[in-house]
Amino acid sequence: MDFVYYIKSILLGLPGILFALTIHEYAHGWVAYKFGDPTPKMAGRLTLNPLPHLDPIGTLLIVFARFGWAKPVPINPMYFTDRKKGIIWTSLAGCIANILSALVFGIMLRLILPYIQGSGNLGIDILYMILFYAMFINLILAFFNLIPIPPLDGSKVLMMLLPRDSAIRFAQLERWGPMILIFVIFLGSITGFGILRFIIFPPVSLFCYIFTGHSLEYLWRVYSVLLL
Repeated sequence: MDFVYYIKSILLGLPGILFALTIHEYAHGWVAYKFGDPTPKMAGRLTLNPLPHLDPIGTLLIVFARFGWAKPVPINPMYFTDRKKGIIWTSLAGCIANILSALVFGIMLRLILPYIQGSGNLGIDILYMILFYAMFINLILAFFNLIPIPPLDGSKVLMMLLPRDSAIRFAQLERWGPMILIFVIFLGSITGFGILRFIIFPPVSLFCYIFTGHSLEYLWRVYSVLLL
């Protein structure tokens, strides 16, 4: 990959990455707070300032390796007035916030797409690239976190929905979850049968089409051409 192309992709993708991570963690904290847990507020996490939410290593990996994480919001379910409902909605909140954010970016993309081709307007081209990547990374983050492998959000939702005995057995896998997740991602990267391609990309592609009226392949092709 051309070095200049790579640097431009990082700079244009950074606003979307920072926003996606921030809104995801903020939503977790805000919903937990609404269910009666003061922990996120006491930890200073009820803010849209990205800095308290960023994990240095996780953020660098997202920027340079396209895989990483934010700093988890501290949550204490013991404060929830309804523990089961509180855990489910707190866990889903980040993903819902990312999907709604992607909807906003997608609508904006739909509005400017007619002016992209042949416009020669650098400002519109840059805006398209920022908006497209912001929509894309929000959808990736949302559907990745819905995978029911600990410590992802989907695992917490599944645990609350399982019968008690099954939930207890599933909880025993929690300490192995990160290793399982890393193994699955690594295996996919070397075999070509990756978790992103076969589990996450289908819903991401569908939502891209719903939000913009265009396929992910088309939107990515326009992004790549403008980035040259």
